[in-house]
Amino acid sequence: MNLSKLREAEEKFFIRYPGGFNNPELIEIGKKHKMNKMIQLAMESFSKENFNDPELIIESMIKIISRSSLVSVFEKPKFRDLVKLLKGDDKEFLAKGLEKLLYGHEQEGFEMILAILKSGKLAKWPLMTICQTYFRPQVEVFVKPTTVKGIIEFLELDTLTYKPAPTWAFYEEYRRIINEIKQQVDPSLSPYNAAFSGFLMMTTVES
Repeated sequence: MNLSKLREAEEKFFIRYPGGFNNPELIEIGKKHKMNKMIQLAMESFSKENFNDPELIIESMIKIISRSSLVSVFEKPKFRDLVKLLKGDDKEFLAKGLEKLLYGHEQEGFEMILAILKSGKLAKWPLMTICQTYFRPQVEVFVKPTTVKGIIEFLELDTLTYKPAPTWAFYEEYRRIINEIKQQVDPSLSPYNAAFSGFLMMTTVES
């Protein structure tokens, strides 16, 4: 990892946006993402007791994905249509996968969700990572292909090789690195991991 490039990027970012994410320009940009509302929705929707009702969880997943500004407008209806057509057992399997991802054995949960999305040819990184991004915003990471590829190249992250097909191994390592490198810069750059990724994205575009 190239720490000198990260710190140079931090310096340039604060010159361009005094106050970081408290800069009026960035506050205005951030409004469209409605992060606080989406985080609250995810935490309420995916409370532990709600997993007693798989149908409710499925509807909540549809709602969160359809409202998310981070997910492609093309993927939203495809996800909705896929899960609406799932049989009862598959709906329970998907809901159980999310429960494990959020509350239990993360890798098992990740792979259960992946299996359902693969069945509908929808195994896309954004769909695989959006729910946990809102549920644990200071820990989890949203994987947007163009952004992640840019971050890997810019920071010279040698332990990561991006591939379009989602895997737990990549997610776990990418999450570890993001949570490690955000400790190297001003805390104001990482109110959420999604915001920190936004800082890195703007940095890679402008560099």
